[in-house]
Amino acid sequence: MGELRLGIDLGGTKIEIVALGDDNTELLRRRVPAPRGDYACTVAAVAELVRNAESELGQTGSVGNGIPGAEALATGLIKNANSTWLIGKPLRRDLQDALEREIRLANDANCFALSEAMDGAAAGAEVVFGVILGTGVGGGIVVRGKVLDGANAIAGEWGHNRLPGDEPKWPPCYCGRAGCVETFLSGPGLQRDHEHAAGEIVDPIQMAARAQAGDGACVATLSRYEKRLARALAGVINILDPEVIVLGGGLSNLDRLYVSVPKLWGEHVFSDQVATKLLKNLHGDSSGVRGAAWLWS
Repeated sequence: MGELRLGIDLGGTKIEIVALGDDNTELLRRRVPAPRGDYACTVAAVAELVRNAESELGQTGSVGNGIPGAEALATGLIKNANSTWLIGKPLRRDLQDALEREIRLANDANCFALSEAMDGAAAGAEVVFGVILGTGVGGGIVVRGKVLDGANAIAGEWGHNRLPGDEPKWPPCYCGRAGCVETFLSGPGLQRDHEHAAGEIVDPIQMAARAQAGDGACVATLSRYEKRLARALAGVINILDPEVIVLGGGLSNLDRLYVSVPKLWGEHVFSDQVATKLLKNLHGDSSGVRGAAWLWS
């Protein structure tokens, strides 16, 4: 039997495992509720998922783990995690002790980017920027099939850059600054902008349907969103110059983005033409857990 790679997606509400064979075939997928607020039970739940999967498949595999945060390079402790019970904990060490093998850890946005770069929408591209547009805004960079972590383990964290350009208001961000990309381009940010302008709360997908039907307020809100996304991604293109930008998260389902944003970003990119492609993810919600397995590629 060929190589077995196990990927774990450690989220705030669930923990998911996927097993990939040597031909990238999905052999198994399981998920359990996350023990919110309980670090010891979280480590135990991950270890149990791995052991049960290996028992079911009759194989021992490599284990990659995607987390909603990052591992501090100096200390090995988890930082910047919205699953706050992981913060300050030596997660990699504790998982290695529990499973008696080396474990690879990466930010969940990095896992998303890696999955899409390896056999997803950006397969074959040398430089890929993976974007999460969801409850928050995250990003990951993959160069020649390898995740770029960076000197501070924050490569790709464009969500906490200030949005380029001028805005009438700069919303406060949980990170302590104001006007972060995330405050404008996350799902809640889009809804807040529409509520402020139109006085109603509208789901983004419903907003797109209403815009297509001619609702002027929804058209205006999505137009503002697209211009902001174009400015923000143009800054990434100017620095990283990726071949492909892949969108994930709930707002990646707004199909109009893939047509409108590339028409807008050229004004802000330092080039006479922009060859970068903006693509929708291929693996959807599965990309994070698949990318965790790909950490052993």
